[in-house]
Amino acid sequence: MSAPDGDGATGAAWPVTTWQGWQHFATTPPPQPPAPGEPQRSAEERLAYHSAFVTVRTPAIDTLTTTVRTLMILGQHQQTTARPSLIVTGPAAAGKTTALLHTGRTCHLAHTRQHPPSHGHAPVPVAYVLVPPAASAKALATEFARYLGIPVTGRMTQAQITDAVCHTYNHTGVRLILIDEIHRLNPRTTTGAETADLLKDLTERIRATFVYAGIDVTTTALFSGVRGAQLAGRASLVECGAFPARLGKHEPFRELITGVEAALDLRAHQPGTLPRHAAYLHQRTAGRIGSLTRLIRQAAITAIHNGTERITKQTLDTIRLDHLAETHHRPTPNRPTTPRR
Repeated sequence: MSAPDGDGATGAAWPVTTWQGWQHFATTPPPQPPAPGEPQRSAEERLAYHSAFVTVRTPAIDTLTTTVRTLMILGQHQQTTARPSLIVTGPAAAGKTTALLHTGRTCHLAHTRQHPPSHGHAPVPVAYVLVPPAASAKALATEFARYLGIPVTGRMTQAQITDAVCHTYNHTGVRLILIDEIHRLNPRTTTGAETADLLKDLTERIRATFVYAGIDVTTTALFSGVRGAQLAGRASLVECGAFPARLGKHEPFRELITGVEAALDLRAHQPGTLPRHAAYLHQRTAGRIGSLTRLIRQAAITAIHNGTERITKQTLDTIRLDHLAETHHRPTPNRPTTPRR
């Protein structure tokens, strides 16, 4: 079976968990900040830019990209056992999915440069799959099938779907499989155990490197019991944690803010404004890159809409963030004390 044809004109209409959507995502140039001397972009163009925004390179992204490339080479000629895998873990809004997608795009582009399309069919080096909530083994196998458009009928058994998935993924040459939301899997339940067994089966039958991502995976049931021990024995960990305000002589969070600010496209914003509010921004976001970029992007869009074209602390104060960040930021009310008699 050949890979589905990727149509750049219509790929945007497909989710990234399908080959058409992934092909569009991987081959569409990511947003770029304004270059020196570049003509000013319109308000609509800048609103769209801040909505999509750039991917800020972080140490976690660099580590993940390098490690994945190494593991793919390490497992390339491994035949008898499952190839070594990788788990990306960390708190919510810490940039795990962004790191996963960035790494997948990098591997996709590197592979297609080395193996250009032949006879009109694009290579399929990367697959991206989400674990459905409370996923059964059959539901997860169906998600793998959906990515490549493998036909699945209601009468097919899990084993039949799995056989079709393994055959097609190997035939089309998938080399890297990214599995997101892995924390949804609970091997302590019967359904979760069967789904974990399916993943183990897939890693042994598909000639690809598996990379999982999930929230605080090491504290979940995923690493418990015999199945957890097998996974822990095969998978390396990459942490996407919150950025500390200070680390020795360095200020990682301030450096992150500087990088985000440099990517803004606002006509009146003064560089250095946001790093001066590093302590405030760290308190607002708990050092999480996802919450930080959302806060600054929303403030930038607000600044374009109201015509100020700059971000101030007053602007930031008006932005409502995700509930996790707001709960962390909200001060705990003082408990009433009982007056002494």
